[in-house]
Amino acid sequence: MPNRLAKESSPYLLQHKNNPVDWYPWGDEAFAAAKKLDRPIFLSVGYSACHWCHVMEHESFEDEAIAKKLNDNFICVKVDREERPDVDQIYMNAVQALTGRGGWPMSVFLTHDLRPFYGGTYWPPKPRQGMPGFENVLDAILDAWKNRRTAIAEQAQQLTDHLKQVGAGGAAAGEVKLVPELITGAMPSHARLFDKTHGGFGDAPKFPHPMDLRLLLRIWRRTGKAEALEMVTFTLDKMAGGGIYDQLGGGFHRYSVDAEWLVPHFEKMLYDNALLTAAYVEAYQATGRNEYATVIRETCDFILREMTGPDGGFFSTQDADSEGVEGKFYVWTPSEIEKLLGKEAAAEFNTCYDVTPAGNFEHANILNLPKSLDDCAKSLNKPVADLRSSLAVSRAKLFEARDKRIHPGLDDKILVNWNGLMLDALARAAGPLNEPRYLAAAQKTANFLLEKLRRADGRLLHAYRHGVAKFDAYLDDYAALIDGLTSLYEADFDARWLDEAVRLADVMLARFYDKTAGGFYYTADDHEQLIARNKDLYDNATPSGTGLAATALVRLGKLCGDQEYLEYAEKTFQSLGELFERAPTAMGQSLLALDLYLGPTQEVVVAASDAAGRDEVLKQIRTRFWPNKVVAALPGTGDAKRLAGLLTGKRPLQNAPTLFICENYTCRSPVSTPEKITAECEKYAPAAK
Repeated sequence: MPNRLAKESSPYLLQHKNNPVDWYPWGDEAFAAAKKLDRPIFLSVGYSACHWCHVMEHESFEDEAIAKKLNDNFICVKVDREERPDVDQIYMNAVQALTGRGGWPMSVFLTHDLRPFYGGTYWPPKPRQGMPGFENVLDAILDAWKNRRTAIAEQAQQLTDHLKQVGAGGAAAGEVKLVPELITGAMPSHARLFDKTHGGFGDAPKFPHPMDLRLLLRIWRRTGKAEALEMVTFTLDKMAGGGIYDQLGGGFHRYSVDAEWLVPHFEKMLYDNALLTAAYVEAYQATGRNEYATVIRETCDFILREMTGPDGGFFSTQDADSEGVEGKFYVWTPSEIEKLLGKEAAAEFNTCYDVTPAGNFEHANILNLPKSLDDCAKSLNKPVADLRSSLAVSRAKLFEARDKRIHPGLDDKILVNWNGLMLDALARAAGPLNEPRYLAAAQKTANFLLEKLRRADGRLLHAYRHGVAKFDAYLDDYAALIDGLTSLYEADFDARWLDEAVRLADVMLARFYDKTAGGFYYTADDHEQLIARNKDLYDNATPSGTGLAATALVRLGKLCGDQEYLEYAEKTFQSLGELFERAPTAMGQSLLALDLYLGPTQEVVVAASDAAGRDEVLKQIRTRFWPNKVVAALPGTGDAKRLAGLLTGKRPLQNAPTLFICENYTCRSPVSTPEKITAECEKYAPAAK
């Protein structure tokens, strides 16, 4: 018989509906049962693409004996961390305090009033490789619950006090001096962590760090230090050639289990692909390298092909596993390739993509490019253009064959925060790549989110699946969507997107802003009361909610000339001042926002008599790495009343497309010839060489 999770909408929860464990979803029914039966709560948190979550389910939650022990002695609660990041944040802080590390699956034991007293991550059913067995853990918890309840209560109270302190985070907005050195001062920390052999930061497992890469581009722009740009390009090159990148279908896997970017954790997350797309767009603008444009196209095309619903919303995740085996969908043997390509083409392909009889992953091969195409062409004694062409034909054949395999599972829930990131990425990519499909997709997504995930009172909801939207939205839902809508305005100049962004920003400030200390809470002031109310200050796999909120406010403040938004952003930066200096590698998104705030930032207006003339000037702007700017344009769509201060009096000169640039409350003379427009842009953002 299915358990209570059968009534849920989350694919992750539904994966557990037939477990013999008597799971409850997070909610009052579970908490009341725990109190009535005087049992501890076993909280299990994971997500649908989590490989080790599947392993623990199979080993323990599908085991009848373990299930009976859980059902007879605990109230078992299962949470999808992507639906309830607020719950996940609090109890992950608890697990990290208890064990010094965290991860998923997350396993936590709580008192009736939801205070944690013990926790960990994955436990095998029996002791293994130095890990305690899950059954032994359950026995120890039961013994303590029956015989040492006072000690449990003391531990739970101490841990809860710690969680409240950690959740408050930061400091009160004070007299921190907001100077460019806070941005450029992050460089030594990144340089210390940089892997000079393989790119990226730190050792295995290795994560992409897109916010840090974008920050280094800004440090390069401010200081001219070639090392900052080299760290970015070397990392992006290594990732694009590695197994972390899907060489056939485009898009990035979650992270690399090794330092070389070869063997990925094979799940594909929407947010990784959104954030990396934005990083490659900026690197393309900074360097002009066509390889980056290829990665952007392939990644965006993957999202539109495989991760987009019919209404325009983007799905969350593709699983790591297919047919119960991690990575099976993606790997190849030489014989499979030769059968599809023929002997000669297969030999060429295998030489370039590191395919050998021994394999590089469990006797099979993850496709990767350890050498450049130029080097491959030399070793094959073939012109590089001919090699590029023949490899494209081979990749297309392999992709077609792979598409007939059993695909990894898909988590098709739609989350506002991750959709906002992808909306931003597509809007940013559309201009430099001159790709109207990406702009159309961004417009469709924005319409979908605003129509389906917003209540009548203007408040957002967090998640949507199969026609049902649920859960009150979190800080990063508002901030990411505001930021995405702002990018969309700068891509199509429809004033409606700015109107919607401002409405959401006003809700965000009213409901999430800390009026006492500055900065933002992750949950609204009327959200379900948990044991702590967190501030999301540090970047993880996704940007911090605080950093996104500051970014959104600075962009809107600069574009709309709204000093109040800029003041809120300034107080937020003040509350983060000490963290900028102490933990710059965890503050990437907030430092991106500070970079735009400190500027100097240009307000750029393009005025033309028609869209074609306008877009011709915009090409000059969009193909350059020019992060410290906001852009408005005429002609646009809708009533641009919020841009009145920026647009008033700006019209084409002598009926020619005209560029206006203002900075620090002062406007330069407008220019309207192609040569002068190019020269003016070159002053602020030199074209890639």
